[in-house]
Amino acid sequence: MGIMLTVTAKGQVTLRKEVLEHLGAKAGDKLEIDLLPGGRMQVRAKPTRPISDVFGMLKRPGQPTLTVEEMNDIIAAGWAGER
Repeated sequence: MGIMLTVTAKGQVTLRKEVLEHLGAKAGDKLEIDLLPGGRMQVRAKPTRPISDVFGMLKRPGQPTLTVEEMNDIIAAGWAGER
């Protein structure tokens, strides 16, 4: 027999810990649900990524690394029409 869940008056369902563990879901993760024919659905955990994952994503080989101050100078020059 499967796991039984109860729908609240607000139309919400609380997933049991064992369900979340089976999905590999942790606090802060999102769940993606596909609605299938026959009143069925498929659920997948979509883990959130730490903000540190974006570090270095704009780095291009052969280009120097800029400091924040250098980036600010370039931006200011652009706004001033110097670049």
